Amino acid sequence: MHTRSTTHAFLHDRTRTLSYVLWDHVTRRAAVIDSVLDYDPESRRIGTASCDAVLAFLAARRLQLDWILETHPHADHLSGARYLRERAGGRIAIGAGICAVQALFQKLHAGECEPDFATDGSQFDHLFQDDEVFRIGELEARALHVPGHTPADLAYLVDDKVFVGDTLFMPDAGSARTDFPGGDARRLHRSIQRLLDLPLSTVIYVCHDYPTPLRAAAWRTTVADQRAFNVHARIDVSEDAFVAMRRTRDAILPVPALLMPSLRVNLRAGCWLTVDGT
Repeated sequence: MHTRSTTHAFLHDRTRTLSYVLWDHVTRRAAVIDSVLDYDPESRRIGTASCDAVLAFLAARRLQLDWILETHPHADHLSGARYLRERAGGRIAIGAGICAVQALFQKLHAGECEPDFATDGSQFDHLFQDDEVFRIGELEARALHVPGHTPADLAYLVDDKVFVGDTLFMPDAGSARTDFPGGDARRLHRSIQRLLDLPLSTVIYVCHDYPTPLRAAAWRTTVADQRAFNVHARIDVSEDAFVAMRRTRDAILPVPALLMPSLRVNLRAGCWLTVDGT
């Protein structure tokens, strides 16, 4: 398949998060997917080195930022979306399911919310509906709703590439947890099947990687490899077997270390003024 886009990955070592810059060769218009702020939980200090590296990359290649895309409201790192928008422009976007996550957060953690905390997604510039088509320059992109990890998860399909967030990891790492409020293992399995029904040659870019002693960090795989080798969700694993595995595994997983600071920031489209609850 002929493609007119290029992707560059940035690995945030502390949180094992992958951020991506994707751009249109012809128009030099770009999107940043799943940006990361540096955060030290002990000092509660915010750093911007990771975002500054992305900004330097955009500038060096004379790329104009159209979109700052979130695959979901992350619970393990702080989004750099607002910082990037202030310095490079672009629109911050996430799935329309963010409203459900915001409402759950307000219900469960009322003390973490300011009196006027909005649960309509208005902190973001755009909320994608399932199957919505948009453009990065002249590239056609599509937002695919893939809930299960959270109600808001999206994958972004561009050319022969799909950016899947936390829905799938590399084949030897499996799939995302589903024990957060609004998570659902059965819905995740169905979302994974939607991705695995894409053409076998489709390149999958994951949002996190947790390398083993047997391999280095990796973030690029294919639908064919996931169907054949994913340890949780290869094509011969039934929905019931997946759900049983996921529920058993989720029951022993620790709470993410950056859960509360991440949600304070990420539910507000990367606004870090609330990271310490003020």
